[in-house]
Amino acid sequence: MIALYYWPTPNGHKITMFLEETGLDYSIEPVNIGKGEQFEPAFLKIAPNNRMPAIIDHAPADGGEPISAFESGAILQYLAEKTGRFVPTALRERTVVSEWLFWQMAGLGPMAGQNHHFNRYAPEKLPYAIERYERETRRLYGVLDRQLQAREFVAGDSYSIADMAIYPWIVPHEAQHQNLADTPALQRWFTSIRERPATVRAYARGEAISPSGQSMSEEARRHLFDRPVA
Repeated sequence: MIALYYWPTPNGHKITMFLEETGLDYSIEPVNIGKGEQFEPAFLKIAPNNRMPAIIDHAPADGGEPISAFESGAILQYLAEKTGRFVPTALRERTVVSEWLFWQMAGLGPMAGQNHHFNRYAPEKLPYAIERYERETRRLYGVLDRQLQAREFVAGDSYSIADMAIYPWIVPHEAQHQNLADTPALQRWFTSIRERPATVRAYARGEAISPSGQSMSEEARRHLFDRPVA
């Protein structure tokens, strides 16, 4: 049994996408980031950076004590190794998956996250910041589009944890002021993943916990943006 500490954000969706694809037995332990539950001592024991998702694997492959993991990219790698799925065994192909997983973690996620903040949540609209992060998001979409022009999935012909990591950060493309019609290979890839049954199930799990489209409360704003790191 995998205990998934989760809230329906792009990083949270990555893990439910993997779990739904593989059929691993898992439970969701909601971590309401709008209420500050990511700062609770019990959660910080497994996620010291006070960010979700995190997992506890109660049946690790070595048969030993439960294993916890935080950081969505590390969780995807752990689960891929546990199941032997969605990551290649061949060295060269595996390296490509790792490259694009880390591309999302180091590039697309942080830049799109800043795009979201300055476009949607910042109390003051700062044109320089908005333009900078929209432009950088657009550049990254272009990088991804070029990668997808000659291959079905990000790392080649097979769906992988790299695709699962990237897709949730493309879902809010309209809020990022990006037009998928400008990147047709990316748009084709995006549509194919959106229609996968496991993706549909994963996003339904999130909607059941916290429906999308809700406005942000002042309490949530304080916890997400004003509270110092624990």
